[in-house]
Amino acid sequence: MVSQRLGRTPRHRFQRLALLGALCLTGLAQAQAVYPNRPISLVVPFPPGGSTDIVARAIAPKLGERLGGTVVIDNRPGAGTAIGAGYVAKATADGYTLLMGAGSTLTLNPAVRKNLPYDPVRSFDPVGMVSRTGLVLIANPQVPVNTVADLAAAAKGAPGKWAYASFGAGTSSHFAAEMAFHAMGIQLTHVPYKGSAPAMTDLIGGQVPFAMDTVTAAMPQLKAGKIKVIAVASPKRMALMPQVPTFAEAGYPDVKLESWLMLMAPKGTPATVQAKLQKALAATLADAGVRKHLTDNGLEPSWSTAAEASALIDAELPLMRATAVRANIQAD
Repeated sequence: MVSQRLGRTPRHRFQRLALLGALCLTGLAQAQAVYPNRPISLVVPFPPGGSTDIVARAIAPKLGERLGGTVVIDNRPGAGTAIGAGYVAKATADGYTLLMGAGSTLTLNPAVRKNLPYDPVRSFDPVGMVSRTGLVLIANPQVPVNTVADLAAAAKGAPGKWAYASFGAGTSSHFAAEMAFHAMGIQLTHVPYKGSAPAMTDLIGGQVPFAMDTVTAAMPQLKAGKIKVIAVASPKRMALMPQVPTFAEAGYPDVKLESWLMLMAPKGTPATVQAKLQKALAATLADAGVRKHLTDNGLEPSWSTAAEASALIDAELPLMRATAVRANIQAD
């Protein structure tokens, strides 16, 4: 009897372990099936009030409604978005912690910052694109330059005379300007500012002749007649500024960089959860109210599939790294 009891013990233990494993898998499957069953945190790696925060707050209510739950905004700014992104990268991959990922987080930071607490490819699963806005070369109205050709001639005719403002070293405005000027074969002195607002103030005041900024920031000043727009660094003309030509139209097709946002989940998020998020995001960005909110703030709703969002990151990463090396771009 003892030998039989001992002989059965390993089998019984295996059966119990198998049963426990099956119960755990069943519980996980049930949890995914009812996702979401608690509030979802959407991490914004910027302070409240900026364009990324505006987008997040514009989509959160409808996204929650489409998912059958609640989406709560969690602002975690700092370290050039690395704090918020690192937090999401380390979060449990269950769909309850998401990131509003910007191009600065996913393709620019890796080009200029070392020892990031996340990897743009290995740490996240893209859900889909949310919005994009063009980066425009703008000028003080008194500057005798109205086209890309004018700028090329002026800069080549007086090397060292001209300067441009960006809204920060290592930002998308810095990258876009350096890409454009490299393609044109010119050099302008870079004047980095701590944000778009002070750069725009000095541009309007004549302290700096040119600036690279977003369509979102430029639109109100253009309508007020305080600035003029030279060109947009987008693949095609922006719907919000259809009168503004692209750099490609001026003969520089490689000047293509936009400021974009995409929804990201931690790597390894279950496929069923990802599918629900993707479907809900597509429906959210098709909503007329959400689209109006975004366009009213100078942003173009721009849904894309997860695969297309992933392809954008893969394409931009090597380009931004090459640009950073060539132009010696460093983060603040």
